[in-house]
Amino acid sequence: VQLQASGGGLVQPGGSLTLSCAFSGFTLDYYAIGWFRQAPGKEREFVAALRTNNNRYSSDSMKGRFTISRDSAKNTVYLQMNSLTPEDTAVYYCAAGSARLIVSSLFAASNYHYWGQGTLVTVSS
Repeated sequence: VQLQASGGGLVQPGGSLTLSCAFSGFTLDYYAIGWFRQAPGKEREFVAALRTNNNRYSSDSMKGRFTISRDSAKNTVYLQMNSLTPEDTAVYYCAAGSARLIVSSLFAASNYHYWGQGTLVTVSS
């Protein structure tokens, strides 16, 4: 099982960015995918998750700005981020967890077994 996050970079406040998580060694039939982020000096934070039935969940603080989606044919999950602010600056990680995770378990990083290497998003003028 491997995941690789990409698409990070420098973006101005108010801008948009789309992150990609390319995965291999499994299908979305058996795993949920989550996006997390970690800013310097802070705990890893839940951003969004997508389950096998394509139900999607986002952190309340990012709902309406961040959208998770998938392209099963390309084995890729995306995180579309809009209206970015400097507070969104962080390393963003994608992770895979069991498809059996209940909804409340999707929000905890400890419930994900496989992690990508992270991609840095910097929001600054």
